Amino acid sequence: MSETEKLIQLLVQFRDDRDWEQFHNTKDLAVALNIEAAELLELFLWKDANEADRDRVAEELADVFAYALLLADKYDLDVVDIVERKVQQNRIKYPVDKAKGSAKKYDEL
Repeated sequence: MSETEKLIQLLVQFRDDRDWEQFHNTKDLAVALNIEAAELLELFLWKDANEADRDRVAEELADVFAYALLLADKYDLDVVDIVERKVQQNRIKYPVDKAKGSAKKYDEL
């Protein structure tokens, strides 16, 4: 079992022990993911990036990962596979010779 699968299993067990699956439909998981991402973003508001509290960043980032993993589990998605495929798609969109050192979007390269 991969580390990702172990994390999902841990999250599912935590959820199931509390009978929370009834609240974890795909829409609400996506909403929760976005709320947690906003809480992460809030840690940087009105500060230089290096001023954000590392421990709080870790806590909010863990929430983001947790909801993302639970959402992937709902759709029976292999997290490693979907990330690898997305990187491959981005390799095509952002070839090194055009994108290196540039913040331009792929259609502006």
